[in-house]
Amino acid sequence: MSNFALIATLLVLMALAYHLGLTRSRAVAATQDVRMHSRPGYYGTLVALWCGLPALAIFLLWSFLAPQLIDMLVIQQLPTDMVASMSDREMQTFLDRVTALANERGVAGGGSPEEWAAAAHMARLQTFENFSLVALVAVLSVAGLVIARRRITPQWRARNQVERVIMFALAASSAVAIFTTIGIVLSMLGEAMRFFSFISPADFFFGTTWNPRFSTSGTSDQGEFGLLPLLWGTIMVSGIALLVAIPVGLMTAIYMAEYAPPWLRNVAKPVIEILAGIPTIVYGFFALMVVGPFLSAFGDLIGINIRTTSAITAGLVMGIMIIPFVSSLSDDIITQVPKSLRDGALGLGATKSETIRQVVLPAALPGIVGAFLLAASRAIGETMIVVLAAGNNPVLHANPFEAVSTITVTIVNQLTGDMDFASPQSLVAFALGLTLFVITLGLNVIALVVVRKYRQQYE
Repeated sequence: MSNFALIATLLVLMALAYHLGLTRSRAVAATQDVRMHSRPGYYGTLVALWCGLPALAIFLLWSFLAPQLIDMLVIQQLPTDMVASMSDREMQTFLDRVTALANERGVAGGGSPEEWAAAAHMARLQTFENFSLVALVAVLSVAGLVIARRRITPQWRARNQVERVIMFALAASSAVAIFTTIGIVLSMLGEAMRFFSFISPADFFFGTTWNPRFSTSGTSDQGEFGLLPLLWGTIMVSGIALLVAIPVGLMTAIYMAEYAPPWLRNVAKPVIEILAGIPTIVYGFFALMVVGPFLSAFGDLIGINIRTTSAITAGLVMGIMIIPFVSSLSDDIITQVPKSLRDGALGLGATKSETIRQVVLPAALPGIVGAFLLAASRAIGETMIVVLAAGNNPVLHANPFEAVSTITVTIVNQLTGDMDFASPQSLVAFALGLTLFVITLGLNVIALVVVRKYRQQYE
């Protein structure tokens, strides 16, 4: 039985257990003429959990340990001299070929006699493992169902136990997100520390020249890894994008929430949100093929030299891309402001615009700041638009009409092709990624401080 079929069977058993628990709780209440501690649905859910959770836990543990145990048993059947003559990589290759033969997929060359013998042994072990797993899951499921169903009494606090399981599931989900973030940070931090063993942190964070040379002959030939040109390019492009997205997005949200008739809002809001679903590579081509040449021609018309690939090109298109993040979130927050605040301001003689400016926007400020933060994070981390439209010129300058290089563009460039992850030319990508993480964290801290300040003022 495949894993999918086994999971499907387990789900069917859980559905049956829910029904049996539901009917059993109703029967106990009717027979004993008493009031049950919990509603029937809680008893059915608890019986289903008793039926499914232990079996699911065994299934996951078995799926993780069984392949390793089978490989170990296959290795034990091999001749001792054969095992001793193989390196770890050769042994893994041998086991992969044996697994392919055991699964009847075949391998190039048909396999050696030793591989066929090991494959036959592995096939027998896999068959035994499959039957054992099915039997164990079935026994645990039925046992859990029977035990839980018999425990249904008026005093059994089914609701409390179900809510405890739900709380554990929510905590586990939160832990997954937290530990994933910690794992990402630690992986970047470890590789960044390896990079700083080649390059001084002071030279990296305060260097004004970016000129890595792809050589591993010594630290004197590593080149220069100054972050400031990349950081300034990222700030310039993101700043232009926010100058486009924040005013347009916020004004759009105010109009849609306060002034637009319902029919226009129902049509315009989904159309605006379509912008968020367009792939960024499409925006990049649009910037490179349409916006860049247009700006260059417009610059020639007014006597300004604007390059096709420049900070202004990437920033404008990126601003268009993140307008939905600002407008949609801000619109949702503004519409959540209680109507009583608007009515109170209008009753005191304020005009509609004064009500929006002095009452609605301050009350919605925490959510609006969150929308701005999301837009800033989106702009800082954007890759494809700046790869195609910003150029690749890691030089410190303040001219938005010239090409720039951002942190994300440099990460792509440093990790393109066959790279040696023992050299600073590749390891610098992890230092740059860690820098982006710290910048985003700083934006979150600033947003929390601003939100807390204005919440104290208006709540």
